[in-house]
Amino acid sequence: MSLTDTLLASWSRRGLLAWLLLPLALLFGLLSASRRILYRLGVLKARRLPRPVVVVGNLTVGGNGKTPLTLWLAQKLARSGLKPGIVSRGYGGRASASGGVREVRPEDDPSEVGDEPLLMARRAECPVWVGRDRSAAGMALLAAHPECDIILCDDGLQHYRLARDMEIVVMDSRAVGNGWLLPAGPLREPVARLARADALVLHGVGEPQGLPSHPPRFAMRLLGSRFQSLANPALSCVAADFSGKRVHALAGIGHPQRFFDHLAALGVAAVCHPFPDHHHYSRDDLEFPECEALLMTEKDGVKCAALAPVEAWVLRVDAEVEPDLAQLLAAKVMEKVDGRPPA
Repeated sequence: MSLTDTLLASWSRRGLLAWLLLPLALLFGLLSASRRILYRLGVLKARRLPRPVVVVGNLTVGGNGKTPLTLWLAQKLARSGLKPGIVSRGYGGRASASGGVREVRPEDDPSEVGDEPLLMARRAECPVWVGRDRSAAGMALLAAHPECDIILCDDGLQHYRLARDMEIVVMDSRAVGNGWLLPAGPLREPVARLARADALVLHGVGEPQGLPSHPPRFAMRLLGSRFQSLANPALSCVAADFSGKRVHALAGIGHPQRFFDHLAALGVAAVCHPFPDHHHYSRDDLEFPECEALLMTEKDGVKCAALAPVEAWVLRVDAEVEPDLAQLLAAKVMEKVDGRPPA
């Protein structure tokens, strides 16, 4: 087991390693709390955009469904008559690493703009901009697309430089782990931070223990049963088409087991290969002995299109959220836009 795997495993319980790292977690908590207070007092300046801003984020390290939820919100808001835009850090892309901002086009290179922003640009049907400074990315987006009347920020809960009008926190089956801050646990901020959020979206999990009664809860699940050929997107198939074949599956996402469990629920028996989140694939990563079908997530697909063999297939998933979080969001946005309280 690698050092990273050992650390991740320690976050699920308060074992010896977690206790040894607790002093560092206390220091991390002191520093992050000081930073929040400085922003709250105005010593550090937050930048407010001329449009309502909704941040979709989490308290823990790692992916848990923020990007599918952001896509779902963008699509639902567009259907309600609003014109959303999306900003993201563009983690793993050279554009963000350089400190600049730029628009993401569907034909862009994922190594330049990041895998998640490129996926959103291909699916969201609205402007997507990336930049380490999300407030600067938001201003650039609005300068290029002044018709946008709401900004969705994918993964920006701790990015306090961007002032926000609404916060949505996503939590998956790992919940808050052992409940301790980094590096003794998976938390970026204390659990009590949830009380200041506007909504908590529980992705494939019931009500975790020890959470504050506020904010209101929404249940999310990811739906998807058709696979699209990576070499020829016009071709698609279903899980039954892989019956009797030697199938391999890979996932370089925050929680790879979630993808593998999804495949198993569809009836696909696959040899599973987890990779780190935002992994930069090489051709060797995609070569498996006696492989008749290689299955992967959409996020992996945007990076593997030029590398994958012809038997590679991508599973497209869409979020479903209940009750309708978009209604609450649209009402709050309209209140900000024209000053009327929601009906």
